[in-house]
Amino acid sequence: MPGEGGVCARRPGVVTAKGGGEEADSAPRRGRPRSIETTNAILESAYALMAATGPTVTTIDAVARHSNVSKMTIYKWWPSREALLIDAFLHHAAQMLPLPPVGAGSPAARARRHAAAYAEALQGEFGKVQLAVISECISRTGSAELFYARYLQLRRDALVETIAAGQRDGSILAEGQPEDLYDAIYGSLFYRYVFGIAPITPSYARTLVDLVLRPKD
Repeated sequence: MPGEGGVCARRPGVVTAKGGGEEADSAPRRGRPRSIETTNAILESAYALMAATGPTVTTIDAVARHSNVSKMTIYKWWPSREALLIDAFLHHAAQMLPLPPVGAGSPAARARRHAAAYAEALQGEFGKVQLAVISECISRTGSAELFYARYLQLRRDALVETIAAGQRDGSILAEGQPEDLYDAIYGSLFYRYVFGIAPITPSYARTLVDLVLRPKD
């Protein structure tokens, strides 16, 4: 399940980019520091190839040719092809669907905006690539654990903290655990998207947030 605020705690494998977005990185390694330009070229090439041809044929060879970066560099910076694909998706999501910054409205307002943006993104290329990356992880590793560890956990934690902040200040009246409330919102959106149960619109997402969180505003 995907998802998507608050201050994001840094975790191994992620660096916070300027402007509040998060970008993927592999575990720290010794030697010369990464070139941001080269990293971006690799991630953007991987995403472009996934969007155009699907993740199955987005090989390290193909990414190397498309980005003009050596395979050795890519293998040095990513532990597996699946990790690269997830990080490419994360890199794109950080630009297209940034986490709402603290102070940009009430917790409930931030949750509404983000859920609405996510619902809109699901209807386009973003949704198809996300589903394809999750499917690729499951087919290659037997679970979506890698997708959760490298992509979803950071974003889920940030939005769970947003909900918790609203409960603490009294602007969110729902009494459930913040994690369960988050899952009720984004689990519902993803479930409806995957199975095509009904159109997912920004308006529906905002209504769902209000139904689940019971905000005062």
